[in-house]
Amino acid sequence: MSIREPNYFFLSVSNRQNLDLCLKHSLAGFTNSINGLWTFLDISEGDYISFLYGARAKNLYRVIGKKAYSNPERIGPWPPVTFRISGKTYYFPFRLFLKKEREFDESMVRPEFSYVAENLLLRGGYRKTHFQADRKTLSAVSEMGNSSVKDGDPLKFDSDVFEPKIVFNRKLQRIPEKFFFQEIILQSVIRNMICQIYLDEILKTLNITFKSDDFEVLGEKALPEGFVDIFIKLKHPAGANKYILVEVKTGRAQKKELDQIKRYSGEFGNEAAGGLLIAKEFPRSFSKESSILFIRYWFDQLDESCEYTFDQLKEKLRLEIAR
Repeated sequence: MSIREPNYFFLSVSNRQNLDLCLKHSLAGFTNSINGLWTFLDISEGDYISFLYGARAKNLYRVIGKKAYSNPERIGPWPPVTFRISGKTYYFPFRLFLKKEREFDESMVRPEFSYVAENLLLRGGYRKTHFQADRKTLSAVSEMGNSSVKDGDPLKFDSDVFEPKIVFNRKLQRIPEKFFFQEIILQSVIRNMICQIYLDEILKTLNITFKSDDFEVLGEKALPEGFVDIFIKLKHPAGANKYILVEVKTGRAQKKELDQIKRYSGEFGNEAAGGLLIAKEFPRSFSKESSILFIRYWFDQLDESCEYTFDQLKEKLRLEIAR
């Protein structure tokens, strides 16, 4: 099993007031929505983050703690957010505690931010809660600005802490403590585990001579025609890169997903080393593809009447290449 290396994320902040509170207290918060939960689960202790607001990147932090709080409307520091169209009000139960490593305020219009900036441009803005950057970007920002000498003012919250759970029966959902299983949660589980356990076998099957440690496994990657769910590429390419594009479906794969992964792979030309279509089931009509692997997923001994933590789902995840 590969040793997990820290990842690097940009966290999109909705307004200046919230950004100032994040910076003041070295704290990040996410709403009681599926996207808020997804961000909270996707980022681990030891990872790095920067804040993203107004097309500028702000500071480099290391995640030193994660907690989910009950009654977040009572404990601040962020005010609740109410959307005019839906009328729904959101709070911030999911929180990351941060240690500032470097202090900078940089425009995203820099070559060093090209990987994330391309995602922003192709997506048309900040509708996504977080963007995973590659190792090259982390290396670049680790030399920007100044090494921090003063961290934020820490806050203590007088509220119960809970661990969010995933359920497979919609009737059991009780937001924010229990969320119904959705595709973005599956994407995060697979992204967290594929490099640690399964990537060597995948590379061997695709006749790729590199080792799994040579690759980094990243979250959603925007492309001109859409986006892939998981993006795998060499950490340190020499001469040319190798890209593996991954499409994830919670249920049965359809021909449109197969056509999609073929189309996306075509955008990378000869540097596309292969594609992975990961789903619960595959139609018998699917013919074997030389550069695309069909991979079946399941959770070992899953009881759909029970609830599971994110770590439990990672332990139960199984992937099998369809022969």
